[in-house]
Parts: sequence; structure tokens; C-alpha cells
Amino acid sequence: MKDSSPVKIVPFTGKDAPLWDDYVNTHPGGTLFHLAAWKRIVEKTFGHNSFYFIAKNRDGIQGVLPVFEMKSLLFGHFFVSVAFAETGGMLAGSREAASQLLDQISGISRAKGAAYVELRNTRAHPGLATKDLYYNFSKELFPDHEMNLKAIPRKSRAMVRKAIKKGLVSERGHHLVPEFYALLAGNFHRLGTPVFPRRLIENMLAEFGDKAGILVVRTPGGDPVAGVLYLMYKDRMVPYYAGSDFSSRHLAPNDFMYWELMQLAVDTGLTVFDFGRSKIGTGSFSFKKHWGFKPVPLAYQYVLGPGQEMPNLSPANPKYQRKIELWRKMPPAFTRFIGPFLSKYLG
Repeated sequence: MKDSSPVKIVPFTGKDAPLWDDYVNTHPGGTLFHLAAWKRIVEKTFGHNSFYFIAKNRDGIQGVLPVFEMKSLLFGHFFVSVAFAETGGMLAGSREAASQLLDQISGISRAKGAAYVELRNTRAHPGLATKDLYYNFSKELFPDHEMNLKAIPRKSRAMVRKAIKKGLVSERGHHLVPEFYALLAGNFHRLGTPVFPRRLIENMLAEFGDKAGILVVRTPGGDPVAGVLYLMYKDRMVPYYAGSDFSSRHLAPNDFMYWELMQLAVDTGLTVFDFGRSKIGTGSFSFKKHWGFKPVPLAYQYVLGPGQEMPNLSPANPKYQRKIELWRKMPPAFTRFIGPFLSKYLG
């Protein structure tokens, strides 16, 4: 008979990590970013305070909620579940557990005078303000490479074939971090966005081990022209951070890179290619649609403080356009140095 004892909320401690991760791994909504490893990654990289809570009764864990506190003069004071990740939010097995977890973090937010709590849910919880901005792109993979190639729409498939004819090759390994980070920093500068510190990538690779990797695309002469940090979890291949040399776009290195990852996913026994999130109206949103992926809205939801409106820290916000243009005009070496100090609070 199922235990119906009352649920109580307790703070996470280091000794809870194995049970926490077991719950995340078995919950259908659990992601890499819910794991205890993500807590360690963000704390070691950025030093943000975390508030991780467990809902439990005599039957064991009934829910978890991982949250980080973000506080700066530039971007304000808020809580997010979870920072530097596409998804997060509560994982719970009952309405009681979800309600108590939400009450717990809402009370802390009010007590600390924060503007809001952001929950990066994949599915909406009732009664919370919800933002329509981010969409996820995921698709089931065929077990055969040729079938997956044929499933890519004609124009994008032609770009993959073009890259193959140009002689592009790929290399994988954790030793590729310096080359990958250089490509990534160049991309961030071109987009007018502060880049995060290299140690974020290094900490992710250290914590996730063989569940994370770097793939770099090279020209026949060996020059790196694109790279991606990818994650593997449950049945999913997740290309998470990517960058490329804009001057080499005629070689179609991005199309080749994602095709290489699709083949790796199949060879590794994964069945879903998770292209991650994109903001509606952006180039990456269009790119993923052209690859035959259908956008599914993510439910980013908010517990708002008194008198607060839903935040908009997106680079697409018109009030940031002048700052973005200024950032693009700054020397790349300078933005690469100062970027990590600013990106710490963009979460």
C-alpha cells in the first residue's frame, strides 16, 4: 500500500546527492541540469548561492527543487531554477510536493526581497505567470545513418553533402577545449554577448565525464572552423554550446558538425537528438526548423515579487541593443577578458 504520510521540505546536503540523483534519473522530467553535479559546476565556476530542497515523506523523496540566487547591480536580484541551463524547475510526484516546494522558495524570495523566482519548466505548472519566448527542438532518430540523412530537408541535406565534399573532418576529445573556447568566444563577440569563463566548460567536462564531450570540425588543412560541447543523458544527444568561424561559413561547418553528432548519437545507442532551446525569431530558431525539427514551447514561469513584471534579460530586448552594438565594436581580446565578469550574472 502506498505511503500517504505528510510531505516535509528539507534542505539538500552533500550526503543526499546519490538519492537526489536517483530521483532525477528515474523522473520522466529529469535532466542533466537537475543533477547534483550541476550544483557543483555552477558553484565552482561562479560562486552563486544555491538553494536545493527535497520534498520527502516516509516513502522517500517525493520531489526536488534546485535553485540559484543571482544578485548584481546590473541585472538585479532574482532566483532561477536553474542557472546557465535550458531547463530546470520542480520535479515532483504529487501536487502536495510541488506546492510545498514552490511555497518554500517563494517564501525565501520574499524574505530576501528578490524581484522574482524563474522556473525553467518544460511543462507549465498551473497558476504561474508564463513567458512565451523559448522553444525546444527535439526529434527521434532512426537507427540508420542513411535514413537520418534523408530525413534532413533537402536544402540542409545539400549543405551537409557540400561540407563532406569540401573535405571537412571532425575530431573529438576533452583536449580540444582551448580551440573550442576560441571559436565560442568569437561567436559571442559577434552576437554582442559577454562570454562565460572557460572554466565553466572545464568543470562540465570534469563533472559529467564520458557523458560530455567536445567535437571540433576542421578543414582539410587542419584549421578549426566549428566546435560544439555536447551532452549525453538518458536517451538524448544534446549539442549544448556551439561556435564557428564566420569567415568559413561557405564551407557549411555547422551543418557538418551537427550531422557528425547525429551519427555519434546513433553509434552510441541514443534515440533522440535534442537541438536545445532557441528564442523565437532568431537565426538559430530558423536553422533548426530548416533541419526538420518542430519547435515546442518551453514553460518559463515566474513567482513575481510585489509590483514586479516578468523580466526580459534577453539580448532581443530593445533596451539592450545599443549595449550589444557597443560590445561588438570592442576589441575581441578585451571582451574575452571582461566577458566572464558580466556573464556570471546572466544565468
